[in-house]
Amino acid sequence: MKKRLLFSILPGLLILILAFNVLAQAPAPALKPEVQAITMRDGVKLATDIYLPAGKGPWPVILTRTPYNKSSALGAGRPSFWTTKGYAIVVQDCRGRFASEGKYMPFMDDHFDGYDTVEWIASQPWSNGKVGMTGASAMGITANQASITAPPHLTAMFVMVAPASAYQHAIYTGGIFRKEMNEAWLKAQKADDILKMTLEHAKDDGFLNIREGKLHWEKVQVPVYNQGGWYDIFVQGNIDNFAGLQNRGGGLAAGNQKLMVGPWGHGSIEEVKYPANAGSMLELTEQQRWFDYWLKGINNGVMDDPPIKYYVMGDTTDPKAPGNEWRTAQSWPVPAKTTSYFLSSGGLLSEKLLAEKPSSSVYQYDPKNPVPTIGGANLFSKKGPLDQRAIGERKDVLKFMTAPLDAPLEVTGPLTVELWVSSDCPDTDFIAKLIDVYPDGTERLVQDNGLRARFREGFDREVFMKKGEVYKLKLDLWSTSIVFNKGHRIAVHVTSSNDPRFDPNPNTGKPLRADSETRVATNAIHHDQKYPSRILLPVVKVYDNKAVSAK
Repeated sequence: MKKRLLFSILPGLLILILAFNVLAQAPAPALKPEVQAITMRDGVKLATDIYLPAGKGPWPVILTRTPYNKSSALGAGRPSFWTTKGYAIVVQDCRGRFASEGKYMPFMDDHFDGYDTVEWIASQPWSNGKVGMTGASAMGITANQASITAPPHLTAMFVMVAPASAYQHAIYTGGIFRKEMNEAWLKAQKADDILKMTLEHAKDDGFLNIREGKLHWEKVQVPVYNQGGWYDIFVQGNIDNFAGLQNRGGGLAAGNQKLMVGPWGHGSIEEVKYPANAGSMLELTEQQRWFDYWLKGINNGVMDDPPIKYYVMGDTTDPKAPGNEWRTAQSWPVPAKTTSYFLSSGGLLSEKLLAEKPSSSVYQYDPKNPVPTIGGANLFSKKGPLDQRAIGERKDVLKFMTAPLDAPLEVTGPLTVELWVSSDCPDTDFIAKLIDVYPDGTERLVQDNGLRARFREGFDREVFMKKGEVYKLKLDLWSTSIVFNKGHRIAVHVTSSNDPRFDPNPNTGKPLRADSETRVATNAIHHDQKYPSRILLPVVKVYDNKAVSAK
């Protein structure tokens, strides 16, 4: 069992290294750092590497705080890239990790430790007092945590693929435990005790408030460049942090935010290859522009650019298809017409609500035989727009699909699914997927998420279902930007499991993982005039076929 767990974790950790560091092939940073042990306010010493440029300082400083070993390529990044550009680089092991002292509590101490480290840097003779923070994923989270304490010498940040809400974006999306990501990650960090603690807070009871961005945006004082990917595990986090800080941030934060979202995942996506113009999240050009402006005062035009840059995905098999290009915007969400597509009997998805008489689709969900995870926003498993036909023809997956589109349809913005449901169990899950169906039948996953029924009235309270009653559920599928090409179909798949991405609901109504008991749930999706189940799509444009053919 331990060997199987080890082999399941190691590929994921390799993906992290490959995905978030352009020096992943290097065994260690080329430069030899000065090593310091910085004392935090409670006396704990954190191991810190310092890389200085040639010549005489002082210099602006870029700080990264990591749980992945400051001396590794993943931890240190590319110090030589930055030192040759006139920046001092500081990389620190988080509390309780590798060479640092203390107890490791993932991201629960990083606000104070980040503050103390920034201010220590500013007091050093080689520092000019301007400190930037950068990092992807866990390193991005540590930067965000430091920013909420408003260190006086923190000047700007560049944060990649990081959540705004620990509860909603990282641990309990839709109130459902994200098993694939959290369980393996915590075990890999040798933090099994934290896993046990995490499972005790399945309800949003305030335990994670220190990591809830919306509670702290007003405290952040600095410009932040958020970068995310449409298939990333935290994509909505980068978007929400941008919008929250742009509108509610303090000091220089308000009005000075940037956002870039590309067709990327938390590592390499599978099956679909976007054109070369999609670029890579790993490029440092934009980071350098950002820090050159805010840390060096170089007027390079980065703040003249529109605040938002996003990639509109499209059909990669058709060279004439619209999409697969970058756009800009002034705010998020971009202007769009919210359009309802209603679920109907017979597997139809239509802008018209067809059924006048009571209508529903019924299926049975067995927690011992859950629907397997095929692609999507995963950390360790294969990720991205994978073909959902690999799931097979299961009776516990309901499929609703439009007729072939007469013209390409662009959808950009937040995605919401409203389901009217009933069940014979006190609690169960409902999962919805937005699918781009190609003319050959390929079912490309666009975005998906779920909701645990007991949390339908709020994640801070549990309200159980009664047999025979119909309830309205609102599923947040986060955001996307894609053009459904002419001849394609828009589909919505509904089920009650997605394992191992989401921890299967045992349907008993008991606390999370209280025991091994399970029940088979008979679940129904209602779709008629009284109970209009639907997906709401932000339609930006219906393309002119003549214009498309001339592309």
